Amino acid sequence: MTTTEVLRRFNRTYTQRIGVLDESFLGTGRPLAVSRLLFEVGAVDGGTTVRDLRSRLGLDSAYVSRMLRRLEREGLVETLPDPDDNRRRIVRLTDAGLAERAELDRRSDELAARLVEPLTSRQRDRLAEALATADVLVRAATVELREVPPDDPLGRAALGRYLDEIGSRFPGGYRHDGPVAAEPGSTYVLATSDGEPVAYGGLRPAPGVGDDAVELKRMWVHPGWRGAGLGGRMLRHLEAMAAARGAARIVLDTNGVLSEAIGMYERAGYEAVERYPGSDPHATHFFAKRITPA
Repeated sequence: MTTTEVLRRFNRTYTQRIGVLDESFLGTGRPLAVSRLLFEVGAVDGGTTVRDLRSRLGLDSAYVSRMLRRLEREGLVETLPDPDDNRRRIVRLTDAGLAERAELDRRSDELAARLVEPLTSRQRDRLAEALATADVLVRAATVELREVPPDDPLGRAALGRYLDEIGSRFPGGYRHDGPVAAEPGSTYVLATSDGEPVAYGGLRPAPGVGDDAVELKRMWVHPGWRGAGLGGRMLRHLEAMAAARGAARIVLDTNGVLSEAIGMYERAGYEAVERYPGSDPHATHFFAKRITPA
């Protein structure tokens, strides 16, 4: 069977057995979509914005609004102006909503337990491992990549995660001067899943290397996504952007402690070179790759 056939078969089997087709999901009196919205509202302490709900669920504004109105009529959620920005609305669970979400969790746990009860302990372990792998790979396939300005909030959050990580892994930490995401002529790409940053990277001119070269900078992949191929996808995306801008060569630097990054670059065809002008003083390894300009 092809990958498409396997995925479609699994979808048919799984959706039938977890009650997706029922008008009353888990006997709550609400369809799955409304129950899922209730779950997502309670996923963030203190509530979440309507915009974030739309982003995480991939739904249009009108549909989310209709479901929120239903939950409001049932007394499970309340919608309030955002004190930091009156143009946005904060949605949070009421006390009744907190109790209903806890009940939804309980019923979901019971259903999951019933589904796996006939399996042996070894079969359950195999199922858990297979589903975890399937989950991250399906999410990796549906990740959204987009260019972002240096002051993009999610981009800055991803950059902060990157700096925190290399600061903890580099011998002696990592020191930098100035707004590292605002280098002149730089272009950055952010990968998001369910509205959250999961990868980041950018390109900037490399005049000290050559007019036909660009430098790859700030490559970061969320630790929970490593091994799913997201780093390679981000790398290919940035290479395509560099080619579209007329570059014929990409250079990059990294540190020896980032062995997983070095392995990814080598598999992608990057070759070791000497230190080049403008490279990071913390770097210990340097790479370059020829590409075909568009």
